[in-house]
Amino acid sequence: MYLTIADAGAALRAGETTSVDLVRAALAVADARDAALGVHLARFDDAALAAAARADAELAAGADRGPLHGIPMGIKDLIAAAEGETTAQSLVLDREWGRERDAPAVARLRAAGAVITGKTTTMEFGIGAPDPAKPFPVPRNPWSTAHYPGGSSSGSAAGVAAGMFLGGLGTDSAGSVRYPAALCGVTGLKPTFGRVPKNGCVPLGPSYDHVGPLARTAEDCAAILTAVAGHDARDTASSDRPAGDYRGALTGSLAGLRIGVDPLLGKARERAGELDSVLVKAVAELRAAGASAVPIRLPYYRELTTVTRLGMAAEAFAYHRNDLRRRWSDYGAGTRLALAKGALLSAADFVQLQRVRRAGQRALAELFTEVDLIVTPTASCGAPRIEHLGTDDMADAALTAYWNAVGNPVLSVPIGFTRDGLPLGMQIAGRPFEEAAVLAAGHAYQQRTGWHRRVPDLVRDLLAA
Repeated sequence: MYLTIADAGAALRAGETTSVDLVRAALAVADARDAALGVHLARFDDAALAAAARADAELAAGADRGPLHGIPMGIKDLIAAAEGETTAQSLVLDREWGRERDAPAVARLRAAGAVITGKTTTMEFGIGAPDPAKPFPVPRNPWSTAHYPGGSSSGSAAGVAAGMFLGGLGTDSAGSVRYPAALCGVTGLKPTFGRVPKNGCVPLGPSYDHVGPLARTAEDCAAILTAVAGHDARDTASSDRPAGDYRGALTGSLAGLRIGVDPLLGKARERAGELDSVLVKAVAELRAAGASAVPIRLPYYRELTTVTRLGMAAEAFAYHRNDLRRRWSDYGAGTRLALAKGALLSAADFVQLQRVRRAGQRALAELFTEVDLIVTPTASCGAPRIEHLGTDDMADAALTAYWNAVGNPVLSVPIGFTRDGLPLGMQIAGRPFEEAAVLAAGHAYQQRTGWHRRVPDLVRDLLAA
């Protein structure tokens, strides 16, 4: 089983494998391990094999759509895909929502030749911890099934780590791509707000929501972003700034780049003992690739983290208010609690959040006149145990929400493990719409390290086969 999209694409074009073989291998892993991991809410086996056969025929005829052609991909079940209904992992969402249509991001993946293998698990509506009383799987971490893979793009991250597909789409409103990427030992990108259209995606906090890729590597995320980025007039938040060839911008060199490093000490109640040493080593690799690194302090960290958590709750409550009144018990217990917090904010509170948000954006823009990129940990510790779901500790450990308030592009890459064998991650953030620089840094780091190629023991034999 090929671990990366780039490796699989090279093998396809060399005649060493076929898209049908790639999809069958991915489905075999799902057959063997999905009962333990809860990656999928729906699988599209027949449709995926048919799409793979078409991809093989096109490639054989010389019609090459690019690096995603024939590649199996999973889609978070907040994002519409034509093969099946979108549930948002909830009993509440109208099953006609998004039926038989693709979100623009999914349609663009198809146009690039990707093969959609299924819909993946999420936190309910992207905000509620899984409720075992509801008829949905509780996703688990491939590195330890006693632990959570992170949320809310749980299945997309766990599925990439387990080899059930080679790339996926997730959504990120407070870290929901980057946090599970870090906990599962894969790579995940939150693009600039507006870079990828999010219509066709069940909203959580519309001014905080992002659609982004998960894969093994920054190179693979760059290929996915190249396919899905760009303006869509149906999304009022969609930017009309031209997108680029992000994969083509990867050089492996960071010569001349200035990187600011904030370890975010004291920003979480729990901190893995290994985190600081692996972060220092990761920054040393960025220096070895040509960058300079200086200590910095993110402006208004606690304030902007609070802005995201409260502002997202307020926007989510506005979306769900009527359904909460009518169908309270149909929501999971954790979702009810998370959404109800939004009812406690006044209009004055909401306006004040926007003021703080703008002040933070201005202060961060000023910092970015002194550095080109900013590096922090993605999470303060490894994956939480399943029994700790729904606690404040989980949200506290994710060091990601800051960036949703400001909208900058941020990549999470794996950088090592805790003593318990759980992955740790590093965030690389850039100026708005400078995804190319963020991805280039992640790629240069991964050219010098091998953490992104580690595979969990649970699936090692299957992937080797």
